[in-house]
Amino acid sequence: MIATVPSVLSPEQVAHCREVMSRAAWVDGRATSGYQSSIVKKNRQITDTSAEARELGDTIVAALERNPLFITAALPLRVFPPLFNRYEGGETFGIHLDNSIMQIPGTPYRIRTDISATLFLSKPDEYDGGELVIDDVYGSHSVKLPAGDMVVYPGSSLHHVTPVTRGVRLAAFFWVQSMVRDDGQRTLLFDLDMAINKVNQALPNHAAVVELTNCYHNLLRRCAEV
Repeated sequence: MIATVPSVLSPEQVAHCREVMSRAAWVDGRATSGYQSSIVKKNRQITDTSAEARELGDTIVAALERNPLFITAALPLRVFPPLFNRYEGGETFGIHLDNSIMQIPGTPYRIRTDISATLFLSKPDEYDGGELVIDDVYGSHSVKLPAGDMVVYPGSSLHHVTPVTRGVRLAAFFWVQSMVRDDGQRTLLFDLDMAINKVNQALPNHAAVVELTNCYHNLLRRCAEV
């Protein structure tokens, strides 16, 4: 399932993130890549152990905790601390697959990367190119969102970032270990939760909403690993 989560960050939060990024040190993005990804990766990143990365990451994680659509789509168990990248002057990231297991820097903990996420921090008209292209069974999907919006998609998806030919593309990216590892099951639960919300809006306080909600949670109990 590919889902867009709008307004994860407010315009004020985006502006603050960009101010912090403007004074951060940028390094070769291949520093955090596996062998295969490093062959096709050409961008820059903020050092993941820097004070700026920690400040930015805390801002994003706090926003995610308050975002009901993200919670519904991802059913998060653990979130990898966000990383931050920059593309300009033709920089790109060729087609690749994210590692299935990620070690959280500075800790003994690992997460399974069920879901990949990209949070856009540049406005679409500030740069040309830079689309995130995600492949699934239905073809390729090109994503270029307003600043503050995010896309989440299965970590098992092949994907790439097209060359940035004008301006600068700034983004945060991270991974989520979901309580429900199977993408098909997560999609079913997401669709059911969205349908329940629609029924509740059309028929406020109808008894069917309680019955459907009961079905949702019983399905979640069957699927979840916590």
